[in-house]
Amino acid sequence: MSLSSKPDSDVERASWLQRLKRGLVKSGAQLAAVFRSARIDEALFEELESALLGADAGVDATEHLLAALRARVKRERLESPDDLKQALAAEIEQLLAPLEAMVDVSVAKPFVIMMVGVNGAGKTTSIGKLAKLFRDRGHSVLLAAGDTFRAAAREQLVAWAELNAVQVISQEGADPAAVIFDAIQAARARGVDILIADTAGRLPTQLHLMEELRKVKRVMAKADPAAPHAIWLVLDANTGQNALAQVRAFDDALGLTGLIMTKLDGTARGGVVAAIARSRPVPLMFVGVGEGIDDLRPFAARDFAQALLGQ
Repeated sequence: MSLSSKPDSDVERASWLQRLKRGLVKSGAQLAAVFRSARIDEALFEELESALLGADAGVDATEHLLAALRARVKRERLESPDDLKQALAAEIEQLLAPLEAMVDVSVAKPFVIMMVGVNGAGKTTSIGKLAKLFRDRGHSVLLAAGDTFRAAAREQLVAWAELNAVQVISQEGADPAAVIFDAIQAARARGVDILIADTAGRLPTQLHLMEELRKVKRVMAKADPAAPHAIWLVLDANTGQNALAQVRAFDDALGLTGLIMTKLDGTARGGVVAAIARSRPVPLMFVGVGEGIDDLRPFAARDFAQALLGQ
């Protein structure tokens, strides 16, 4: 994924891989235990099926991976559980590869990102981390406090803005769409590169939330016919299969262009990424494995697959 011409250094990437591996240890513990078996047999495949389902990979992705592994065992004459583990890493990488994506924020100025997600998923925190990431890559950033229903959300966004030395467009009690409309105008007037707009986060099953988000999207287009240039859904990895339900609900309502998966370090359900790849492959733009401001990085299928299996 390319955010700018300044890529992560080899040292930064190695550091991130270690954090990702530590973050996914809970999700991968059951999988790693399977390969301590002495040989490849039906009992091992049954254990692997249970481990994948336990990691919330879902029935469809689990069946897909097991079928691919069985074919590899015959085709490549794999003999040891370690060989099978390497093959599983390759199959997971292949399954997740379509989730990798690139975003070119230079296609518009401002490049407008609409952030959505249920309360508690880590949406506002992710906005703060994104602001830091974009700033580190040389982009100017403006934030819009579009979650006008929760004073705490505005206060949290302001705190992140201060930490990142960026400004926030906020109006207490105002209509969310109006706040974001004004923010787009302000970003254009100030020559800002990227505008990140927060939105309300009630449950997706509440129809009025989706209607409100559709309204925000329509009003954005009035300020800029091409806006929003990105619509990213923030997911809490701890919700497991419910995260897939959220992807479907928000995608059907808004047409998502990307996902952000947070809190992978606190869950044993990281396999849900495989379920998403199999059932609703919306690009996974970023993954988060901690509370630190730098603990959000672009998703890479190979890194994720290897970290999931502790490689």
